[in-house]
Amino acid sequence: MGHLYCGKCEAMYELDDPRWRCDCGSYLDIEFKPSFDPVAISTGPRNLWRYRGAIPIGDDANIVSLSEGFTPLADMQIGNVKTKVKLDHLSPTGSFKDRGATVLVSRFKELGIGSVVEDSSGNAGSAIAAYCARAGIECTVFVPETARPEKVALIRSHGAEVKVVAGGREDAADAAMEAAESTYYASHAWNPFFLQGTKTFAYEICEQLAWRAPDAVVLPVGNGTLLLGASIGFKELLAAGFIDTMPELIAVQSSQCDPLAQAYRGDLAEPAAITAGATVADGIAVAAPLRGRQILEAVRESGGSFISVDDTEIEAARREIRKHGYSIEPTSAAAPAGLLRYRFKDKRVVTVFTGHGRKPGAPGANL
Repeated sequence: MGHLYCGKCEAMYELDDPRWRCDCGSYLDIEFKPSFDPVAISTGPRNLWRYRGAIPIGDDANIVSLSEGFTPLADMQIGNVKTKVKLDHLSPTGSFKDRGATVLVSRFKELGIGSVVEDSSGNAGSAIAAYCARAGIECTVFVPETARPEKVALIRSHGAEVKVVAGGREDAADAAMEAAESTYYASHAWNPFFLQGTKTFAYEICEQLAWRAPDAVVLPVGNGTLLLGASIGFKELLAAGFIDTMPELIAVQSSQCDPLAQAYRGDLAEPAAITAGATVADGIAVAAPLRGRQILEAVRESGGSFISVDDTEIEAARREIRKHGYSIEPTSAAAPAGLLRYRFKDKRVVTVFTGHGRKPGAPGANL
């Protein structure tokens, strides 16, 4: 069916090996040949599992789903830019992270894993907690003390144990890694099965465009799980002959925490060493992204680029989106803010609303 492989030391492992990293300490990827059956796709469920042949889960009985995916692709004009927007903020737990969570937790069920730990500032923790609840798997989520209270409330609402860690995102990750010495690590950054879910973002866009690829896709990037998944998905469709071109991947970061954008501008292969500042876009405030080298390679290979936007631009974009009737969180507004900075003359452009603006505990959430 495929295998796990390490791009650093070139080690390979069986796909059913219950590991989340290589023996050398590096992250793993999946080498797997997807199957695309046009008839099965067109008659499949109205969720991401319509691409069943392209998702490396062995037995259908192990699928853990909340009917995520196949979100609308809406026409919109943001500022002076006409674009199409993938409405992933309408996902079951309110973010695109449900794409990765459904495949990752299905993987846990397939392996017979009964308890996991994760680290998150919000959306990934909510998604993993929700799907673990669906599967009957115990879940503990380590969150930084800076995490938004409404996001922490959502994680708890799904029955997960929440452990608040002093410090920022990296401190929460360190605490989760320590806990992972004895409990399986459900990391959305480390585990390659998460990317096997987020790649369906690319499948859906192309199917909704009558199996054509857009010219460019604008995405907010922190750990890069959506961008890397999109890169995998577009490449797989290109290899299968479903599309003719690879879109430019345009990665948007907060200017307060933009190690990848700085590395791109400095022609570096690894994320730049930075001291992160506070930003409203907390979901992409990742100072040292684990898969940073991969993200930089994916953007460069696509002919894309990086854009840094400040909080003023992010909030302005969020207000603009509200005028269209949509409620999105600040991190989600980073992508449309980047869209307004980039010049897409005569290009077919797609962007995304990654997270909903209403969470339990947020002002007005109980109205």
